[in-house]
Amino acid sequence: MVYFFLADGFEEIEALCPLDLCRRAGIEAKTVSITDKNTVTGSHGITVVADLNVKDTLHDFDMMVLPGGMPGTTNLGESTLVEKCILTALEKDAYIAAICAAPMILGKRGLLRGREAICFPGFEQYLDGATVSDKKIVLDGKMLTGAGMGVSHDFGLKIVEIFKGKEVADKLCSSVLYR
Repeated sequence: MVYFFLADGFEEIEALCPLDLCRRAGIEAKTVSITDKNTVTGSHGITVVADLNVKDTLHDFDMMVLPGGMPGTTNLGESTLVEKCILTALEKDAYIAAICAAPMILGKRGLLRGREAICFPGFEQYLDGATVSDKKIVLDGKMLTGAGMGVSHDFGLKIVEIFKGKEVADKLCSSVLYR
């Protein structure tokens, strides 16, 4: 299971493009509102109805995804649900993926120390102890980071590759006429 955490002000493309690619690849993926309401509004006014919310029990998961956007990243960073799931992911050795500004959530918690990571330009100061990469996406151990909205497709394909393999990711890439 891959959970995509949504907070008001999230960057829509960073959540929905990778989510769509996961579902196309047959990966069980659900959206999770960090509040007790399922309706979440993105940073560009697009409203999404999340599959789950903070009241639901989140079962074992293999990855949690944190999209960027403002103030969505700030809202995610202040969420007790997100904090709890980060701790669970670390305990269970699950993947944690963050894109755009969201890697700062991991950096502020010291989770990127000694790792290569990327974020949206201007947020590097929050990647405490990380080696800031010039790549579009970076997978270092179980931490996946992405630079921003423009790399959402690559970010989603990397998630597919992690769970389904490179061949499936490449086939999906071709089938949606990307590259």
